[in-house]
Amino acid sequence: MLKEKDNQLSIYSILYNKIPENHTLKILYDEVDFSFINKLLEKAYSKYYGRPAKEPELMVKLLVLQRLYKLSDERVIEDASLNLAYMYFLGINPEDELPHPSLLTKFRKDKLEGNFTVDEVITEVIKQCVEKGIISGVGISIDTTHSEANTFKCTAERVMKQLMKKIFKTIEKENGKVPEGLSQELPNYKEIEDHHEAKAIMKSRLEEIITQVEETINLETSSQTKQVIINAKEILADPKFLEQKGVRSIVDQDARVGHKSKTSHFFGYKTEFMMTTEDRIITAIHVSNGAYVDGTKFNELLDLTKKSGVSIGEVYGDKAYFRKPILDKIKEVDAKVYIPVSEMAYKIDEDLFSYNKDSDEWFCSQGNYTIRKYHKNGKNRESYRYYFDKETCRNCPMRDMCISGKTVGKVLEVGINTTEFYDYSQQQKTDEFREKYKNRSCQEWKNGEMKNFHGLDRAVGYGLKSMALQAKLTALAVNLKRIAAILSSKKDTDFYFMITSSKWNFKNTLIWKLNS
Repeated sequence: MLKEKDNQLSIYSILYNKIPENHTLKILYDEVDFSFINKLLEKAYSKYYGRPAKEPELMVKLLVLQRLYKLSDERVIEDASLNLAYMYFLGINPEDELPHPSLLTKFRKDKLEGNFTVDEVITEVIKQCVEKGIISGVGISIDTTHSEANTFKCTAERVMKQLMKKIFKTIEKENGKVPEGLSQELPNYKEIEDHHEAKAIMKSRLEEIITQVEETINLETSSQTKQVIINAKEILADPKFLEQKGVRSIVDQDARVGHKSKTSHFFGYKTEFMMTTEDRIITAIHVSNGAYVDGTKFNELLDLTKKSGVSIGEVYGDKAYFRKPILDKIKEVDAKVYIPVSEMAYKIDEDLFSYNKDSDEWFCSQGNYTIRKYHKNGKNRESYRYYFDKETCRNCPMRDMCISGKTVGKVLEVGINTTEFYDYSQQQKTDEFREKYKNRSCQEWKNGEMKNFHGLDRAVGYGLKSMALQAKLTALAVNLKRIAAILSSKKDTDFYFMITSSKWNFKNTLIWKLNS
């Protein structure tokens, strides 16, 4: 049951006067209204039955403190019981009792994991900032960062061995013992030099065990064993599993291998987020496994950013985001694009060819131009074929370098979107683009901040839901920290002008009196 919040201040609240006015947590409590969180989560609680629960606002604030200062469940409760600034931010009296650390785990799993509550909290906080003029920029940047899983990756052979052991362990736990007819002997894959043979042997043995268990044990009365068997079957059914691209750990079955570069990879998750370039506030965030392709959720992230009330006038990204659907979405919101051309999408050597969009003609470096165009619709790829004048090509001094075989005139085949991409490639040669693109550097700084200071470099739990909640709470925490910094800076500026103005008025008043 969700009880009404007690706003009665005790006599000990006078201690809060010791907290400096420019303290991050004091600024946040005074300037950001978190009361909407109770309304947001009220349906997750019984209105009339059960013991009074701790307010969702208090619990979310505790989780924010946890991510802000990289604290465990036990440590955040302990520190919040001693630290006046923490108490003030939580909105409690100094003598009030805090929840047991175990309630934080329960709150995360029962109230937050698996829904969009934290996204809504981020959106609402940003809305308040937009309305107060704290956020005023129009630039939006997008990028991904990776987090290592809270476990190590295993080979397919080791995963299958762990599954076999788990089956036997679950049977023993649920039924008291493993039936005598069910052999617990496991192959030693490490002694097999050929990895393909080792995988085949382990797979065959695991399938044999699954069959024997289904024939020996009544799975309808052994729910835990049944669940383990279903899980093992699902893993084996994935064609990517034996290729080392599927499940690599039974502890964290959602984590996947991802690539940071052609030669560097990681095992874990990817977090993709949008942020304002001027104010460095994260507006939207999405978490997926390590194999996630950058930009897949671009539309959803942009829509969440618009929902928060942020003005979108410029969109920044790296080459991974130079794709037609993304460029079209940016054009739809009437924003300028600052994304470098990807060589994978735009395969034209501009030292040899240039394009005139008004006449729809391509020109070569020797001055020849195309005279006709043909639309080619292949099975896997649409393209345009542009044909150069044959007679000009016949007498061209660079003919041998440009044309091979018996072909008389040069034929330039380009992708269906190449002519549109040509405009982007020309814009990116300007000084204005190069200068503007420097704004994207804020993204790298934010990546480093979240990973180095707030624990996003590694998952603290297991599974995609846990990682998603960790990343979103981290984003909320760094947003609040940044908001406090902006507000503190404005207060300092206002104070400076107030002092300067007072000095100026005093000086002029004194001169006036002397002259009188």
